[in-house]
Amino acid sequence: MKTYILTAFTLLLITTAAQAQNINLGIKGGLNAYTIKGDNTSNFDPKYSFHVGLLGHIHMVDQFALQPEVNFSAQGTRYKSNGADSNLDLNYINIPLLFQYMFDNGFRLEAGPQLGILASAKSKLGNTTTDVKSNFKSTDIGLVIGMSYVKPSTGLGFDIRYNYGITNINESTTVNAYNRGFQVGLFYLFKHTD
Repeated sequence: MKTYILTAFTLLLITTAAQAQNINLGIKGGLNAYTIKGDNTSNFDPKYSFHVGLLGHIHMVDQFALQPEVNFSAQGTRYKSNGADSNLDLNYINIPLLFQYMFDNGFRLEAGPQLGILASAKSKLGNTTTDVKSNFKSTDIGLVIGMSYVKPSTGLGFDIRYNYGITNINESTTVNAYNRGFQVGLFYLFKHTD
């Protein structure tokens, strides 16, 4: 229920903000390379997957903007269990709020907090899939840092960012685990003019 309320609130914020001047709505998607860092994670390898979502780009002043987003992000990690390949699939609804410095040539530096809401968690070992959502906390707080480029007057752009989880996602109090990952994406801003 918390997931639906937060997602609806963020969509309402983006839609309401879009009615003001210097606001653009957009769509985005791209590739993920995520893993889990923390206690007993030295044998964890990146899991390659995808993200897709909506964004709002809000011009505050000439060089600064806010960019709230709502993204579905397939995360997790790969590892060996008794010599067999295993996957931990963690699917999140991520809600970053990025503060951007915009250069005149279309490049942007961006950073900000991110709230992740766990949608599902499954462990795959061979042909066996197990629901492990109860082993993980329902929310994840992280920091995002990256850069983007939007081609002037087209609204088409790309971004690259690093997501650094700062809260322990493991429900157990004895083992610490943190989401960490890179994202590369494409986006399109509707009615983008500058």
